[in-house]
Amino acid sequence: QVQLVESGGGSVQAGGSLRLSCAASGRTFSNCNMGWFRQAPGREREFVAVITRSGAYAYYADSVKGRFTISRNNADNTVSLQMDSLKPEDTAVYYCAADDVAVGDSDVYYSTNTYDYWGQGTQVTVSS
Repeated sequence: QVQLVESGGGSVQAGGSLRLSCAASGRTFSNCNMGWFRQAPGREREFVAVITRSGAYAYYADSVKGRFTISRNNADNTVSLQMDSLKPEDTAVYYCAADDVAVGDSDVYYSTNTYDYWGQGTQVTVSS
C-alpha cells in the first residue's frame, strides 16, 4: 500500500507559480505511475498530469501543457507538480494519485479509476 500526502498549495495571483509536492510512503512507490488530478467545486475530478514509474514519460492535460511540469524522485518517494503561469481556471483542490502496476486495473492514464491510492488534496487558489 501507498500513503500519499500533498503539500504546497496556497493562494497566488494570476501569472504566479506554485510547486506542489506529494510525499509517499510504502515500498511500492517505484512501481507506481504517479498522477495529479484536480477538482473544482461542483466539478468532476479531472486529470492534470502523470509520470511513469521511471520518470521517463509524462503526459499532461491540454489545459496545462506548457505551464505545468510533473517530476518524481524515487530516491525519496516524492512527486512534484511545478505550476507556472497560473490562471484562475486552475483553482481547485489538487490530488496526488498512485497507479500501482501490480493492481490489475485500467491503463487509461487520464481516468480516476486507474489509480489505486489518493492523497487528501491540497487547495490551490488563483486570483485574478
